[in-house]
Amino acid sequence: MARRRDITRIGVISDTHGLLRPEALRALRGVDLIVHAGDVGTPDVLDGLRAIAPVVAVRGNNDRGAWARVLRRTETFACAGVRMHVVHDLKELGRVPAGIRAVIAGHSHRPAATTRDGVLFLNPGNAGPRRFTLPISVATLSLRDGRARARIVTLPL
Repeated sequence: MARRRDITRIGVISDTHGLLRPEALRALRGVDLIVHAGDVGTPDVLDGLRAIAPVVAVRGNNDRGAWARVLRRTETFACAGVRMHVVHDLKELGRVPAGIRAVIAGHSHRPAATTRDGVLFLNPGNAGPRRFTLPISVATLSLRDGRARARIVTLPL
């Protein structure tokens, strides 16, 4: 059985649109890193997330203003032997960059975790204002031995 230290946990959030729900903060508590997949809304959201763990964030189509210009459209990084690529809108991805094991995207507000050709595609869903009848959710990634396992967390409201 793996010891807790052998597993890295990443919290994944998207489409907050300026609303950082207490339920989202509770769901992300204890993670080692947080990824925000765009449409942050305000810099206060990133500050709130940074109070929990370091943050990797990308700019979404609704992120505007001086504060948002520091966010890149995509980010690629490695954690616990897993190379990940973050983009707000999956339609902007094109080809999956070489060596990527996980692609994280938001935009659609629809939570999903699927694997295609050995690559995990994760959309944590919408953690901000409710849109239509879609759930309010975040996700977690458990990384171990170069593998990523995703879990969608529907937030109780």
